[in-house]
This record gives sequence, structure tokens and C-alpha cells, in this order.
Amino acid sequence: MLTGPFPRSEALVAATRDLDRGRTSQETVRALYQSTEDEVSALEERLGFDPRSGGYLAWADLFRPFSETWRGFTVGPVTRWFETNTFFRQPILHAPPERVDGALESFWPLGTRLEPTAMKVTLPGPYTFVGLLDNRSGETREALTHRMGRLLAEEVRSLAARGYAAFQFQEPLLVVDPPSGTLAAAVVAAYRAIAEAAPGATTIVWTFFGDAAPALAVLGRLPVTVVGVDLAETEPKSLTDDLSGKALGLGCLDPRTTLSEDPQEVARIVEELNGRLAPPSVWLGPGGPLDLLPFAAAARKLEVLRESKRRLTEPRGRP
Repeated sequence: MLTGPFPRSEALVAATRDLDRGRTSQETVRALYQSTEDEVSALEERLGFDPRSGGYLAWADLFRPFSETWRGFTVGPVTRWFETNTFFRQPILHAPPERVDGALESFWPLGTRLEPTAMKVTLPGPYTFVGLLDNRSGETREALTHRMGRLLAEEVRSLAARGYAAFQFQEPLLVVDPPSGTLAAAVVAAYRAIAEAAPGATTIVWTFFGDAAPALAVLGRLPVTVVGVDLAETEPKSLTDDLSGKALGLGCLDPRTTLSEDPQEVARIVEELNGRLAPPSVWLGPGGPLDLLPFAAAARKLEVLRESKRRLTEPRGRP
């Protein structure tokens, strides 16, 4: 599956630049967004991804839909996205945040035209969201993490009522700077609120840009369906039964390089972890967002997932 936004095509990048310079229309760019998201959705379908995401091409960054629409926020300065050459606009929080019902609808992928049950919603994780914003609200980080969990739970509840049943939370900060003590308890409480908002939904926490091993104790406490780890940063042998009872997400594609991984090696890692940890299921995807790569290179790397799955499911002894 896709574990984050997909890169925009060269044509889409050129069109958005032309829009900024007044050389094309909003309608033309919107149509190109739709056709490109249709292309990403078709790629996901061909590769057997379930659920699909549509690529989230229209999201300027992970936080912008919230900082532009929820009360209490303004859009802040351009800020480096971890140790990458990409950037986001840091949200500035001036007062306790308030969700605006329905405000995010215009940001969902435009062109997939799928039933909600076939779609995966991607949202910022509460810990990463709070940890990366400029907090001028006066609330402590613990209290704000609690609050953000409740607000995201309201969003999940609203979407679940419309038929969405799979929700992924992007949480790189959980492994880059693992919480402890009362802050860790606040993270668990935030995800408990989310779990209670949609009891039958699939909830995924995807971590990347850091070694998951030091955070396994916290990750194991989260009431979620799947925990994903970035294998470019995390040694498979360091994964333990702290995640017992949860499906294991393996970020087996490195989004930092255009070089494709070896499907045989991916299959070997899955078999080793299945034998040692016996998770309920294993989910394969990129270690982090593929929008660090060009469009064609990202699409080519995804082929590794299909080939890895084929190697894992074909009968033994078959040539």
C-alpha cells in the first residue's frame, strides 16, 4: 500500500507553476489533479493495493489542510521536513484548536471516484502534529496532545459515518523523538479516543525517518490495528513482541533512493519476522512518503511490492 503522498507528475508540477505565474487557469490545474489522481488510483488497483489512497497530490503538506481551516491556527514559515530536502509550512497555534466540521472535505483526493469503503484516509498523528507546530496557545504539550487526539477522533467519527473504514496516522516523530512519562501517556490517551470514535475501523500508525526499536514499548501500547516501521532505519532483528497482537507494517521501500529493492530479500525478511513474531498480518509499503522521488521512479519502486507478495504466496517448489 501507499504509506504517504505520492509525487506529482512533471506535467502537474509545471501546471501549478504556470498557475502561480498566471499562465493557466484554476480549472485546468484542477482537471490535471483529477486525471493524475486517477492515474495513481489505477496504479494502486493494478498492484493490488487495498485500501487505496489516490496519492494525496493536492495536499501542500501534511498539516496545511488543518492550519488553513481549523480555528486557532495560522499558516507559518517554510520549515524543513526532518532531514530531507522537502519543506512544510509550520502551523502556528494561537489558541486551543477547534475543528471545523466538513472543512477538510475539499482536500480529499479529487479524482479517485471510489466508494469510501475502498479508500484509506491519511491524517497527521497527534504526537507529530503537536510536536512540529509552533505552540503559542498556552496549553502544555501533554494537554495539547490529548486535545488533538479528541479532535482527530471527531474527524474519524465523521468520516466513519460516511463509510470510510481505514485511517492511517503519520507519526515520524514517535521514532525520531520517542515520548516518555506523562507525554507517552497522553499519546496513548489520544489514540484511545480515536479508537473509540470508530470501533470497527482499521487504524494504522506509520512511523518513518527514525529507528523504531527505542519506541516499541510506546507503540505497543497504542490501541491501533497496524504499526508500521521504516526498514531503512530499523533493523528487522530489533523488532520484538512489544507489538504482539498488532499487524506489522514493514516499510520495505526506501523513499530516499531511486534504486529498487530486491523482492527476494523483502520476502525473506517477511518470512523471518512471521516465523519469529507471528503477527496477525504483515502490511508492505514504502518506509515513508514517496513524494521525495520523481513520479516515474516512485511508480517503478512500487512494483517491488507486487513481486514480493507473489514470492510469498506462490506454492513452494514452484519454479
